[in-house]
Amino acid sequence: MGGVASGANRAAIIEPYTLLRVALSLFQKSPGELGEAELQKVERQALNEYRIETRVINSAEAAAVIVTEQEIEQAMAEVRERFNDEEHFLAALRANKLDPGLLRAALTRQCKVNAVLERVASRAPKVNEVEVGIFYHSHIERFHQPERRQARHILISINPDYPENTRERAWARMREIEDVLRRKPHKFDDLALKNSECPTALNGGDLGVLPRGKLYPELDAVLFDLKEREISGIVETEVGLHVIQCLQILPAETLSLKKATPKIREVMQERYRRTCQRAWLAGLPAV
Repeated sequence: MGGVASGANRAAIIEPYTLLRVALSLFQKSPGELGEAELQKVERQALNEYRIETRVINSAEAAAVIVTEQEIEQAMAEVRERFNDEEHFLAALRANKLDPGLLRAALTRQCKVNAVLERVASRAPKVNEVEVGIFYHSHIERFHQPERRQARHILISINPDYPENTRERAWARMREIEDVLRRKPHKFDDLALKNSECPTALNGGDLGVLPRGKLYPELDAVLFDLKEREISGIVETEVGLHVIQCLQILPAETLSLKKATPKIREVMQERYRRTCQRAWLAGLPAV
């Protein structure tokens, strides 16, 4: 076949649901929101995917696969749940040259394609312990975890448009907080909830477990210089003033083979499954 058609011929050649699915996957936009270059890229991939799916549907394996009504209804429900109500759902379908009947047919096809590919992938060999061990020792650098720190903070922003957040007032407020923490460090949760202007305030200022480089540079430098349970002085960043506490230090470590095995097995098994699918697809007749 020639290149991608343009204008009025597009709708006749490219299946609308596949076009929509690819557009959302590549650009998080519907086809109608795409620029010409983006649309052409989406059309090329949609045509390619549809041809591959047609080869799958026409295969001998597909004849043995049955898609149940329950699977189709679940797929329809998952699409509907993305919309506030039926009116918005139907409007979105119309905007993409679809209706409930066409969507149902497309989802039935997709369910069947997925089921066939899953059936083929199940033939992939199982990853054994020797293969896991070889992968681990060949890529040992992947299993090194740098030092990490569990932290929490309190933020007071600086914004001259608000009387409480002028630079002078923000510093005064933070000095009051710092003074309380110096005397009563166990009050950190309460002070964060009452004063912090970061969304983490609802969880006592919790920032989670962090490696170096995840916070603003000024905060990062201070956090990785603190001892466990130690609270910093006031730190200024581009968003405002902070105090930060290091709750726990997790030293750098290299995961043992035992700890790394489940993830290695998962990654390798998925690789085997995809290799099995690609080999099977390559042997299907062209359409």
